[in-house]
Amino acid sequence: MPLDILALAAHRDDVEQTCGGTLLKMAERGYRTGILDLTQGEMGTRGTAEDRAREAAEAARILKASWRQALDLPDGRVENTWENRLRVASVLREQRPRVLILPYWEGRHPDHYTASVLGYEAAFLAGLAKLAVSRQPSAVSQHVGAADIAGEGAGATLPHRPFKIIYASLYRDVRPTFVVDITEQFEARFESLMAYKSQFTDQQAGSGIFPAQAEIRARIESMARFYGMQAGVTYAEPFVQKEMGLVDDLLAIPVTSI
Repeated sequence: MPLDILALAAHRDDVEQTCGGTLLKMAERGYRTGILDLTQGEMGTRGTAEDRAREAAEAARILKASWRQALDLPDGRVENTWENRLRVASVLREQRPRVLILPYWEGRHPDHYTASVLGYEAAFLAGLAKLAVSRQPSAVSQHVGAADIAGEGAGATLPHRPFKIIYASLYRDVRPTFVVDITEQFEARFESLMAYKSQFTDQQAGSGIFPAQAEIRARIESMARFYGMQAGVTYAEPFVQKEMGLVDDLLAIPVTSI
């Protein structure tokens, strides 16, 4: 079965921070959701790639994701190369998501904004009928509960292009196109982030970069409350779309004006 929604990010834990509540909400509505991590986290200040793999599987379980996979692009050196675009295009053809969530196209970490452009260009390539893209066995595949991990083996895949591409903009100071109410999903979203114990428990390594564990919830909650306030709900996650929005019924537009 194809995925309805696929979130692509450079590192394990990026999705949990920026759009985990939205993925969980969509899964609870019956949609099949998935996460593609481009790297394995071997350059992280804290923990190891093996730690991240175990933690990512637990986080995906909490978010009720149907599928999660990690490629082996070098952590800290995600590059928008032809080969990497083909690898991501292969995943898009296999999983056939209708909605693709990408990182915002600007950011502090080069891996993040490169992943955004890489994901968009791979989505374009994946829809080219005359482009041959072979299935690439993943570097790391994880079963998430009873979910199946598809896409192993050889052979060509049929063209596919996501219908909608949206950008998770939580960590950029931009006005979102829309926000998603995650009030009911906030606690589980926070739990999924805390599954990364190697990253967020207090320790000497990275103490000057990472906030103290006691502060993390306050920071996460304040951001979610800020965007929720804009739409009249308690907690929300922000997104940007590049194309014009379309409204069929003026009386169905949510969020009061005054």
